[in-house]
Amino acid sequence: MHEGCSSSFGNGKQVVDKLRQMGFSGMAMPLVVPVQCWSCEETTMMETLESCCAHCGMVYGVTPCHANDPSAIQAAGINY
Repeated sequence: MHEGCSSSFGNGKQVVDKLRQMGFSGMAMPLVVPVQCWSCEETTMMETLESCCAHCGMVYGVTPCHANDPSAIQAAGINY
């Protein structure tokens, strides 16, 4: 699934599962990132490594190693 910072996860659910397993879900992002929701297309602000769209409940995650790269943010699913 993931081998350190050099590899990537297969999907957003795997990212969010790993964040929850390691206790990193609530860790602050280095910078707050605006994310256009993949589901409702509203803009939401990602302040922690695991965030949820305030409009539709889509859950997003990014690993600590890739938190500086907005393109590494992945969607896990609505209310995941």
